[in-house]
Amino acid sequence: MEASAGLVAGSHNRNELVVIRGHEEHKPLRNLDGQVCEICGDDVGLTVDGDMFVACNECGFPVCRPCYEYERREGSQNCPQCKTRYKRLKGSPRVEGDDDEEDVDDIEHEFNINHDHPEDDHDQINGNNSGRSPYYKPNNEQVAEAMLHGKMSYGRGPDDPDQESHFPPVIAGVRSRPVSGELTYSTHGHGDPQMLSSSLHKRVHPYPASEAGSERWDAEKREGGGWKERMDDWKMQQGNLGGNDQPTDLNDADMAMIDEARQPLSRKVPIASSKINPYRMIIVARLFILAFFLRYRLLNPVNDAFGLWLVSVTCEIWFAISWILDQFPKWYPIDRETYLDRLSLRYEREGEPNMLCPVDVFVSTVDPMKEPPLNTANTVLSILSMDYPVDKISCYISDDGSSMLTFEALSETAEFARKWVPFCKKFSIEPRAPEFYFCEKIDYLKDKVQPTFVKERRAMKREYEEFKVRINALVAKATKVPPEGWIMQDGTPWPGNNTKDHPGMIQVFLGHSGGLDTEGNELPRLVYVSREKRPGFQHHKKAGAMNALVRVSGVLTNAPFMLNLDCDHYVNNSKAAREAMCFLMDPQIGRKVCYVQFPQRFDGIDRNDRYANRNTVFFDINMKGLDGIQGPVYVGTGCVFRRQALYGYDPPKGPKRPKMVSCDCCPCFGRRKKLPKYSKHDANENAAILQGTHDDKELLMSQMNFEKKFGQSAIFVTSTMMEQGGVPPSSSPAAMLKEAIHVISCGYEDKTDWGLELGWIYGSITEDILTGFKMHCRGWRSIYCMPDRPAFKGTAPINLSDRLNQVLRWALGSIEIFFSRHSPLWYGYKGGKLKWLERFAYVNTTVYPFTSLPLLAYCILPAVCLLTDKFIMPQISTFASLFFIALFLSIFGTGILELRWSGVSIEEWWRNEQFWVIGGVSSHLFAVVQGLLKVLAGIDTNFTVTAKSSDDEDFGELYAFKWTTLLIPPTTILVINLVGVVAGVSDAINNGYQSWGPLFGKLFFAFWVIVHLYPFLKGLMGRQNRTPTIVVIWSILLASIFSLLWVRIDPFVLKTKGPNTKQCGINC
Repeated sequence: MEASAGLVAGSHNRNELVVIRGHEEHKPLRNLDGQVCEICGDDVGLTVDGDMFVACNECGFPVCRPCYEYERREGSQNCPQCKTRYKRLKGSPRVEGDDDEEDVDDIEHEFNINHDHPEDDHDQINGNNSGRSPYYKPNNEQVAEAMLHGKMSYGRGPDDPDQESHFPPVIAGVRSRPVSGELTYSTHGHGDPQMLSSSLHKRVHPYPASEAGSERWDAEKREGGGWKERMDDWKMQQGNLGGNDQPTDLNDADMAMIDEARQPLSRKVPIASSKINPYRMIIVARLFILAFFLRYRLLNPVNDAFGLWLVSVTCEIWFAISWILDQFPKWYPIDRETYLDRLSLRYEREGEPNMLCPVDVFVSTVDPMKEPPLNTANTVLSILSMDYPVDKISCYISDDGSSMLTFEALSETAEFARKWVPFCKKFSIEPRAPEFYFCEKIDYLKDKVQPTFVKERRAMKREYEEFKVRINALVAKATKVPPEGWIMQDGTPWPGNNTKDHPGMIQVFLGHSGGLDTEGNELPRLVYVSREKRPGFQHHKKAGAMNALVRVSGVLTNAPFMLNLDCDHYVNNSKAAREAMCFLMDPQIGRKVCYVQFPQRFDGIDRNDRYANRNTVFFDINMKGLDGIQGPVYVGTGCVFRRQALYGYDPPKGPKRPKMVSCDCCPCFGRRKKLPKYSKHDANENAAILQGTHDDKELLMSQMNFEKKFGQSAIFVTSTMMEQGGVPPSSSPAAMLKEAIHVISCGYEDKTDWGLELGWIYGSITEDILTGFKMHCRGWRSIYCMPDRPAFKGTAPINLSDRLNQVLRWALGSIEIFFSRHSPLWYGYKGGKLKWLERFAYVNTTVYPFTSLPLLAYCILPAVCLLTDKFIMPQISTFASLFFIALFLSIFGTGILELRWSGVSIEEWWRNEQFWVIGGVSSHLFAVVQGLLKVLAGIDTNFTVTAKSSDDEDFGELYAFKWTTLLIPPTTILVINLVGVVAGVSDAINNGYQSWGPLFGKLFFAFWVIVHLYPFLKGLMGRQNRTPTIVVIWSILLASIFSLLWVRIDPFVLKTKGPNTKQCGINC
């Protein structure tokens, strides 16, 4: 599908397909030197010799090679214009009726490179070559090849059973057509002769190449001097022959560069033993101290306050279990380093095709009023200007709200990208999101040496401000919806006027034939996608939208790797994709890596990070610990996936250890089996007979299985088996467009494995945790990448109410996973591929909301103890007090050593502890209630998208007060504990010095709760600059009133009564 071809809207189920043109201003198209096929509309292309392809030598009617070969194989074999029979051209397969020719240029002979060993050629064609890429799967590729040939509905008739298959291979290695137009990385350096040329994808058949043992090789060898000289030159280059006439320093430089390119692209950096060993020792010590403490608490109940004691002990046991689940997955923390220079030396060699793998980037958005189009535009601009080959980047925007505002804003963004992308790459600016680049308060002239930079920067800033004005005008226009719905510029009604009932829509804005930038360079592909929605269908929210993008990209570009970003997360480090490729393309570890997760970093957060929006403890401590086990969890954004892992495939298996076979004299350890010996000739004959017998049955079964798994799209099913990416060369733009609309239809996933075993997994609003969990259960591992410059940055809700609603959504998703069939408590034990500490981490992510129940009780206990003059512990002895002292020391020691090896500041750690209490007694509590209602009563709750915008005033949103029911529990706890403190102090003053001793323990308990809820109290009180005065005045006033009332009422003091005069008389 070409850019600027118009908005395509359609429904596969309703057999509708409409192309809407002229809805936007004309964009200058790229001038094409070649002709266009009059049948399919594709470029005619070139011949194997580089000349313009001419199908008919009589009239020159423009027809591309796929249409020419199809007409010869399935049609009348005549030219559509002059009706002359097509002659067989060089590189084309023979068909019935061709005249016998003396040359041997047909498909059978082109594959038979080694004529002396036909069985070896047969092995090469069928993939039985030990030098082939480890990713190569000949059986799957042959099945997919046949399926594509048989299922693509372009008017083809049934094949002749007696005729050999003449359709070109579409899957194997580089014979598929990569989106980038270059070789894929895994084919480089292997000995397969079909993978030696960088331009094989432009041919119907591979170039013949010579290798050891072939006739051509022997002929060259017999030529004598020429071959020997070439070998000597090669050995001289490798340093095997010592030539005195060659400069030694040049040889050393070349050898150093070759050695550097062969080095690993990344490495693990273990934490220093001086930091990690004391940390592990104190964890073990804390575990034993905790066991002794709980033993003491269970064996020493408080008889006069048994209820309080039982509640407190139950909460403490739960806290201990929760600590174990959270602590031990951090046992093996590691850091990682990447080597971008080695990546370039290995895959971007000078004078050779760029070997970096293509990447499809997914950006999802729903409501442009809550997710401002300007944020989405900045994210798209930062993606298009990444430091990565432009022909290997494709950006897909999922508009799940089918908003015309998003569509028009994206059209404006595509126009502005023609100016912004070359500016970024010319001056190597960071970050490449214009809003954040121009707002940075740094010296933007640092390291800039071009004289024209200042002038061009000012001009670009003016261009961006005009772009912002146009986007703001679109937003202002969208606030009032016309009664008849939105109308496009050509007068056509917007297909997505009804957001719950509309066809699928696709528009390619940039890319092939989509225009050039201001300097005449190609731009990355930019595609707008809005999946079809109809009443009565389950659409699965964000997870369903992401799966639709997976399928659309699989049809249009099919890059082997995919980057997932939220619409408010822009690319802060232009080399982020290269950082991920250092792991995914590493020959040693890359094959078993399912995704590379980057930490989330945020802009626009207040200096003190009052509500722990940065979440530094999780991203800098917990995720590093998981990286040392089986990899970090997927957090929903900033993640580069391997497409094959999302398709539900298992990771490649390593070499199996040989089974133990006993000797004849020792039969106790095993039984020796004598296998029948077969010659190579017999084996080949048997294989041929079995293949001929079972081919049809296996093909039919494989076809049914793949359709049940991936859906009823032959082109997409074919793409799922192309491990190195690329689209079939026989796919015309019209066919790809039709299939793209098909795979985003609302009924496509019915009776398939989508959402169950493939793609983003359904069943929870936090689909990210579930998706990563399924991959780890299959045996994949993930990587945590933390470059020095943060890869991505986003915006976070700094308002208290918005922050609590966001945490509520996360917690509710964890509750849904806990009660689903994918719960880590009972799922994934088969095969034993999920490591135990990794399972601990996943269990902790699903049970942490339940901690809100004991936490709520534990926060109320201090106030109850102060008001009732009871306590949860009996009077302790000196020896028992050692348990409490040791427990507190171990808690502090664990925290301090954790901060030491992670680099997290103590302020960030303390903010995290505070918000753990605030979120625990509010959002987590409501999540548990809503989750139980959904599971037990079937009452579903809808979540709202967190607002991504903020006021123009710095941190203005931080001080905005938005009342929500989530504020009730923390407010109640604060009031109760403040009343308890006043009551306890008043009672101690009234009863004398002997009551101050027991009071200190209760006051410490109450102040622990109040201090943790202090940020919440601060959020209720108002602006930061005015808070201290207001808090002090109101605190003194309330404390005075409560103290005076308490002394007057005195409810908990036992009233003194006189003697009983009836028993002892009046003179007693």
